[in-house]
Amino acid sequence: MKHLPRPEHPNPQFERKSWTNLNGEWQFEIDHGNSGIEQKFYQRDSLNDKIIVPFCPESELSGTRCKDFMAAVWYRRTFTLTANQLSGHVLLHFGAVDYEAVVYVNQTEVGRHQGGYTSFSFDITAAVQEGENVLTVCAIDDVRSGKQPSGKQSSKYGSYGCYYTRTTGIWQTVWLEYVPQNYIERVWFYPDVENSKLSVKAVVHGSGKLEISTSYQNSNTGTAAAVSSGGTVRLEIPLSEKHLWEAGHGRLYDVTLRFGEDEVKSYFGLRSAQMDGMRFLLNGQSVFQRLVLDQGYYPDGIYTAPTDEHLLKDIQLSMEVGFNGARLHEKIFEPRFLYHCDRLGYMVWGEHANWGFDHTNADNLSRFLDEWREAVARDFNHPSIIGWCPFNETWPLQGRVQEDNILKTVYQETKLWDPTRPCIDSSGSYHVMTDIFDLHTYEQNPESFGDKFAALEREDILESWVLFSCKGRTHQSYSGGSVFVSEYGGIRWDEDGGSDGWGYGDAPKTKEEFLSRLKGLTDVLLDNSKIFGFCYTQLYDVEQEINGLFTYTRKAKFDSSVLREIFSRKAKIEEC
Repeated sequence: MKHLPRPEHPNPQFERKSWTNLNGEWQFEIDHGNSGIEQKFYQRDSLNDKIIVPFCPESELSGTRCKDFMAAVWYRRTFTLTANQLSGHVLLHFGAVDYEAVVYVNQTEVGRHQGGYTSFSFDITAAVQEGENVLTVCAIDDVRSGKQPSGKQSSKYGSYGCYYTRTTGIWQTVWLEYVPQNYIERVWFYPDVENSKLSVKAVVHGSGKLEISTSYQNSNTGTAAAVSSGGTVRLEIPLSEKHLWEAGHGRLYDVTLRFGEDEVKSYFGLRSAQMDGMRFLLNGQSVFQRLVLDQGYYPDGIYTAPTDEHLLKDIQLSMEVGFNGARLHEKIFEPRFLYHCDRLGYMVWGEHANWGFDHTNADNLSRFLDEWREAVARDFNHPSIIGWCPFNETWPLQGRVQEDNILKTVYQETKLWDPTRPCIDSSGSYHVMTDIFDLHTYEQNPESFGDKFAALEREDILESWVLFSCKGRTHQSYSGGSVFVSEYGGIRWDEDGGSDGWGYGDAPKTKEEFLSRLKGLTDVLLDNSKIFGFCYTQLYDVEQEINGLFTYTRKAKFDSSVLREIFSRKAKIEEC
């Protein structure tokens, strides 16, 4: 691969000019015995194979194409630094490494990180030198341990059902950043729609004057400044122009932050997201969430989109067929995807990849909570994220039911970190403490589907959803409040005419039958004044799963205009 893969800046919400992309060809080696640290692989002059970063070794684009379990993998490359780049601090960033990363620079360990979905960085100033430097990374991965969230990654050798090819090691961009002695570490934006202002909380390293300026389409909309000797700085900026972030309209404000010689480019969206009784309000207006399930998989890159354009295309395909957002399912998506959601006014739910994590054992909580905290902190500023969902379908594991205190603690911590958004504790099942009662149903008959929600419309009663029987727990009960059908449909349709693919229920015999069923199911939800949103399963096929509206290669299965007419019709709750 001669060109630099994924060359764009990986985090448009916190972008400096002084950075170096480290994607491309690295040395690589599989460490099946996970003994490389003991054998001091980080002191070796070379590794035995090659790989293209940021693509995981399971993928075609990596050039490695190893589909088997890998207990650990090693990466090695060199990079060169100038005296000017060494004049301040050198920061080493990783978009994501699955699962545990141990990082060495010039044979010295500079840091470790647990969590396969969140970004992390190390200050490597003390370990680098002018001229050539060696970067070595060990990634340890045990998808079958029960101690790490792994999403839809298969715990068997091959893919099956709704479990897909695994991702091991580096799967997002690696980059260097050069910052002065005094610099901005991070920033949080708190937009205030009612009062047309922006509150800012920043953390700075060193002393100096923090200056923040905002603009909209090159027109200055407000500034603020404060002197700090380090640590947390709080500022408030009255906005001279009011442009709301809405569904279908991103309307982003640009932000420039300066702290001495350091300058960071960012942006924010002016919007509020909250529940009001049965309704979801965006900027105080009832908006029906017409969402689609997006798994974030790619045929040749697995977890990693081949190009930035592929990220954008998935959002455009979704909007083209009538959706205004997505559940980003069983995966924490990369910041570039969220950036495009922000630009286009595309509402999404941030969700952890909790499958694979043993939610019946409270001893595992610390691992999960640390990674989820990093996800909420990293993505807090994205206006497109209108809610958090740390867990999805916490089914019994080998006869053991969920530990309710795990879900309760994670919910409470999420609300502590971010009180500005609603949070669903466990999507579909089994709620312990939640802002929204959401549920999943793959009933394929529209009439029977409608019967499930008839009592909700008439008298605010939602029949108990009998989901499993285990140690006396047979259902979860609805006790009032907002209702979200966050998975439905899943109608099987194999565009190639085969019958081996996986999906829900019986496949329609014709496209006309498919569309009739789809319309019947969707109309039930749109016509119920007590339901504020739906999420259709799913946008595109993934490997053997064939219930997408598009194929795995994003080829349309149905006429987009027909789908758009079905999904985009005004919902009854929007009239309330």
